[in-house]
Amino acid sequence: MMIMCKHAHAPVMQIPTGGLDFSVLRCLPKKEKVVVVMGATGTGKSRLSIDLATRFPAEIINSDKMQVYEGLNIVTNKISEEECEGVPHHLLGIVDPEADFTAENFVSTASLAMKSIVGRGKLPIIAGGSNSFIEALVDDENYEFRSRYDVCFLWVDVETMVLNKFVSDRVDQMVAAGMVEEARKMYNPNTDYSKGIRRAIGVPEFDSYFRAEYSSSSDKKTRAMLLKAAINETKINTCKLARRQLDKIHRLENVKGWQIHRLDATRVFQEKGREANDVWAELVSQPASLIVEEFLYTFDNSRDFATNKDIGGRGIRETEMGAVMATATY
Repeated sequence: MMIMCKHAHAPVMQIPTGGLDFSVLRCLPKKEKVVVVMGATGTGKSRLSIDLATRFPAEIINSDKMQVYEGLNIVTNKISEEECEGVPHHLLGIVDPEADFTAENFVSTASLAMKSIVGRGKLPIIAGGSNSFIEALVDDENYEFRSRYDVCFLWVDVETMVLNKFVSDRVDQMVAAGMVEEARKMYNPNTDYSKGIRRAIGVPEFDSYFRAEYSSSSDKKTRAMLLKAAINETKINTCKLARRQLDKIHRLENVKGWQIHRLDATRVFQEKGREANDVWAELVSQPASLIVEEFLYTFDNSRDFATNKDIGGRGIRETEMGAVMATATY
């Protein structure tokens, strides 16, 4: 059976009969389904989206505004071909680095990608940290997205102090992997850091260091000091980005009323090796898979998924649902 369940009936509206023909209501067009994976930088959005795409027939649409650009793979922490595990990715490294890719551009290209994915009988999974892009897509002015799609929001969350340490360590790892050399290749003393891929954290922070490299008046000690400062500023700005991303998610949930399933991955980042992988499966991957399965086979999405113990003959078993609710909350 196709995961999209294209032939499932739409829910029957609860209104007085008054001689109405309920068969007409049952013929209302059914919305297609979309999953959105949200979260601050470094929390594991890409990992979860791939986990889901290997469990369900799905393709992933990138919603990170820096990863849409070609180049700077280390700086933007772009997922590698090996890490994709054969899952098709859209809007990843496709835009000229000098161009400006706006929220409007994202809405148009992501909409085309979703239609293409659905047309192949697969589930679109939108994953990335640019919540402004996601909001522009989901709550568009013409209500096109909401009229066409039902959406399941998943939020991978990590306690702030734990995430800040991870982000700081990750910047060090990126530097060791060649981030500075990568950014140096794109350095231009007359560049505009407000446009294109040069807006990415890890590019403008190194401007003073690169200028010193090209200056005959700077000594080795000065350059070393500027490099250390640039790396530290990159860490600080990445942590600030994570805070802004969380604030936007809270606004979407509390002000706009989006129903978002929160998955707490804090313990994953407190473990190492196999233990961390086991905790990821227990607290993030498995609960998310159960939530998505329930979403795909639930015909009445207006009800709280936690109360739907047996919907359409494919509801999540009560014991499984209890485990999900222990780790996932709205």
